Amino acid sequence: MSIQNQEKEQTRFQEVASNKTIILFDGVCNLCNSAINFVIDKDKQDNFYFASLQSEFGQALLTHFDRNTNDFDSMIVYENGKIKTKSTAALRIAAGLSGGWKYFRVFNIIPIFLRNGVYNLIAKNRYKWFGQKNECRIPTPKLKAKFIEEL
Repeated sequence: MSIQNQEKEQTRFQEVASNKTIILFDGVCNLCNSAINFVIDKDKQDNFYFASLQSEFGQALLTHFDRNTNDFDSMIVYENGKIKTKSTAALRIAAGLSGGWKYFRVFNIIPIFLRNGVYNLIAKNRYKWFGQKNECRIPTPKLKAKFIEEL
């Protein structure tokens, strides 16, 4: 890709992502899709947008942050120009949900290497334990506006 095309893609990425809290997830993982459905149900304040890591937008975000574009082992939260990954992303998501989920942020006191150790164990076995789909999740027409797939 030429430098001019890269700059154009980065500009478009920043336009699409600005002022949004976006959750990126493994679109073929049953556990991840169930988690996104849960977030959609509990996101009464309409805080979150969504994109699969496999989508054009997800791939552009991974590239923007110099992350492996084939590594889908971490749910990622993009917010205010920064990303949060693994257990830190999960706790950020919980903090943005309605109800008592915001109190899960107390788990931030647990050292990150312990939190991510549990996260990594689940991520490593998620296909075996929960299965996977052959294609990414397709939102209902009502939820389509909450999903960012293309740049």
